[in-house]
Formats: sequence, structure tokens, C-alpha cells
Amino acid sequence: MTTLADTTQNPLVRALDRSGLLAEDLDYHVVRAAMVIMFLFFGYQKWFPYEFERLVPFISNGPLIWWLYPAFGHAGASYFLGASEWTFGSLLLAGFWDKRLGVLGALGSTGTFIATVTIIPFMPDGWDVAAGGFPAMTGNVPFLMKDVVLLAVSLYLLRQDVVRLIRQ
Repeated sequence: MTTLADTTQNPLVRALDRSGLLAEDLDYHVVRAAMVIMFLFFGYQKWFPYEFERLVPFISNGPLIWWLYPAFGHAGASYFLGASEWTFGSLLLAGFWDKRLGVLGALGSTGTFIATVTIIPFMPDGWDVAAGGFPAMTGNVPFLMKDVVLLAVSLYLLRQDVVRLIRQ
């Protein structure tokens, strides 16, 4: 059985401890920063015509976002999503300093990924028939599967920020 004394004698553990990688909130800050970067990049591409067309199968088959096309058209729907992503990313960034803003960003992020994850069952040709159908993903479904993880990350940040806000 490894004891605490044995662990502290391990040069790898000592090096990690000195590097700051074992800091109490490192995971929380890295996850928040990753989400900010993700929203920055994904929001950026929504402002260009190549993305307007790329979004068609997602928005058209999204049970929670189908209304974007009738309301805003193709370009407007993309602009709406880009502005939303930049807003949520900015709120998540502000959450480093103000947990109330972090909660708003995490709520927006959670809503974003609930909306995208719900597209998965409705995506045409999303399951490869030749491979037996579900769970053999094909087409746009593999791209959407990352959103399952991003939804979990959003819920993690939401929980962390609410708990930290309550403790203030």
C-alpha cells in the first residue's frame, strides 16, 4: 500500500506539485478557459457564408432551433448563433472574476448544448445502415457527439459557479 510519505518521495509527484499542476482549482480554470476559446472560435466562423450552408442540416433538423430559419433566414440564423456564442463565451470569461456572470454564461452554454445534442436523433443518415445502424455513426452525427461532452462541461461549470456564488 502506498503511503502519503511514499507519494511525496516520488520525484514525478514533487515535480508536478512544484509546477502548480496540482493546484486546487486548476481543472476548473482550464475547463473554463477551454470553453471560452471554443465559443470564440465557433462563434467566429458563424459570420461567413461558408458556415451559412454548413449549418443547414443542423438547424433544419434541430427540434429546438428549427425556427431560426423562418425567423432570420440563413445568414441571420448564423449571425444569431455567432452572437449567442460570443455572448456566452464572454460571460464565461467574465466568470473568472464575477461568478454571477459565470452562472449566466454556463446557463447559456448548457442551453446551447442541449439544443445541439437534441439534433442527434433527428439527423438524417446519421447511423450507418451498412454497419447495422445505431450506434454506427456517420455523416454529421460524429461532429455532434462532441456536444455531449461540452454539455457535461457546461453543467460542471454551472454547478461550480453556483456553489462558489453561494459560498461568497
